[in-house]
Amino acid sequence: MKFALCNEVLQPLSFAQQCKLAADLGYDGLEVAPFTLAADPMTLTDADAAAFRKTAADHGLAIFGLHWLLVAPTGLSIVDADDKVRGRTMDVMERLCELCKLLGGSYLVHGSPKQRSVPPGSTGSEAWDRARECLATAAFTARECGVTYCIEPLAQRETDLLNTVADAARMVREVDNPAFKTMIDCSAAGLAETEEVHALMSKWMPQDVIGHVQVNDPNRRGPGQGELDFGPIVRTLLQMHDLGYFPGIVAVEPFDYVPDGPGSAARAIGYLRGIVSGLRHRV
Repeated sequence: MKFALCNEVLQPLSFAQQCKLAADLGYDGLEVAPFTLAADPMTLTDADAAAFRKTAADHGLAIFGLHWLLVAPTGLSIVDADDKVRGRTMDVMERLCELCKLLGGSYLVHGSPKQRSVPPGSTGSEAWDRARECLATAAFTARECGVTYCIEPLAQRETDLLNTVADAARMVREVDNPAFKTMIDCSAAGLAETEEVHALMSKWMPQDVIGHVQVNDPNRRGPGQGELDFGPIVRTLLQMHDLGYFPGIVAVEPFDYVPDGPGSAARAIGYLRGIVSGLRHRV
């Protein structure tokens, strides 16, 4: 199992500094938020992507994937009633699939709650259908690029569309493209699901709908900084990986950095690797 750090945790360090610190802390790679690479990620060229990939590699890291996809440019939505807005959004989603491949990544995580919440004047059913159209377009490009596009279930306090893994699994089946899956964010799952997170993983991973996992506590801090017990979660992830149901990349994504970004990142990787080491020792 490999651990990625979501790179916005280390802002405002330069990308090279982020890579050095993440490598020094013991991470295997980064999960990159495109808005941290450029104010408008659509201005990034193929050569820019190659340069970022090389910088990571020079520090012994991989860029595993992308997340926070629709933060920039502004005005994006997969549920807006305006065809032009959705068309522009689909263009961005497709380009991000291409950038993910160029950066060396294998997956994209589509969270972006504001850009998918049901707009005024629309029904939930209408928003669902529009979202499916956009996600199917992204999935087609993702498949061409050899990457996986993952829709992220988020708790209702963030969005009113696609809140649970069951919701997202329904979308995965409707889109019906092997390059389109959902994922599990431990913080969101801890808030939105009725099952414990490790049980949720055991249930859904064998159904071939889970493409990625992000680890964080429901209190929005890093793993080990709240009440969620990650021992059963890591044990389940190792089991699912051994059975071929999980790719094996786990991304650390805190939102509340305590004591700060670097400190949060350091504590998380120490905690997680400690659990892995303990489980291997028992075996």
